[in-house]
Amino acid sequence: MDLPDPAASPAADALKLERFLPYRLVVAATLASRALARIYGHHFGIGIPEWRVMAMLGQFERLTARDVGELSHMHKTKVSRAVSELVARGLVLKTPNRDDRREAFLSLSPPGRRIYDQIAPLALSFEKRLTDDIPAQEMQAFTRVLSTLTERARVLSAGFSGADD
Repeated sequence: MDLPDPAASPAADALKLERFLPYRLVVAATLASRALARIYGHHFGIGIPEWRVMAMLGQFERLTARDVGELSHMHKTKVSRAVSELVARGLVLKTPNRDDRREAFLSLSPPGRRIYDQIAPLALSFEKRLTDDIPAQEMQAFTRVLSTLTERARVLSAGFSGADD
């Protein structure tokens, strides 16, 4: 594919998307997420939003849909659709919240827990393959930088509505 000459653009110095850090982070995250999704999608027939819900419930045991959205940075409609799909498949249980009838507590059902227990090691193995050739010192530095960027992005997005995905 022939790309246009960036030097020909009057805004050539303004932004080079392939070097723009927010774009590069999204690309890396999207590619990693898609690659991992092929593993659990093929074996278990679940998509990225469903896996994120299951991962949150696997980690925290019992959450509301709102909690899942906040912890996973997923929009409430994505969470709602994923939860509905998982409940319909019998992988997630909904228990009414007696203190607030507008919400329910979510937890993995026994079949959901079995699937989570199979996917979690696959996800950890995927992470290891993704980072295997990166020296430990570089991974530690990357983890620190990523934490700093995440916190700064959280602060910068705090004033914007609809900033999380």
